[in-house]
Amino acid sequence: MSNLLFTKTHEWVEFLDETTAKIGLTDYAQKELGDLVFVNLPEAGDEIGAGESIGDVESVKAVSEVYSPVTGTVSKVNEELLDHPDLINSEPYESWFVIFEDITDKEELLEKAEYERFLKGEE
Repeated sequence: MSNLLFTKTHEWVEFLDETTAKIGLTDYAQKELGDLVFVNLPEAGDEIGAGESIGDVESVKAVSEVYSPVTGTVSKVNEELLDHPDLINSEPYESWFVIFEDITDKEELLEKAEYERFLKGEE
């Protein structure tokens, strides 16, 4: 988990190389949402800008958007989450939503320590 970066909207980013990254929801987000029952994901080939929605998750409490911290093209979608959204609850840092390639821009990303301070309201 030390190689992950985070957003203030509670997504995590794992860069696989300079222009390719996995995106998922943080442990904090899944705890706040509760038991997830449905996931809506984009299609491979979709071009999505930083700050735009890459889908949503539905829990027993609410429906929440998931935002892209990067601008790029969706190269792969984690189809397993469509049938097993509960994996996000049990394994939030293994349950990636999408892999982006050809990343050209990224939002402000936080290191782990910065994200933890943000969660505590220190930032």
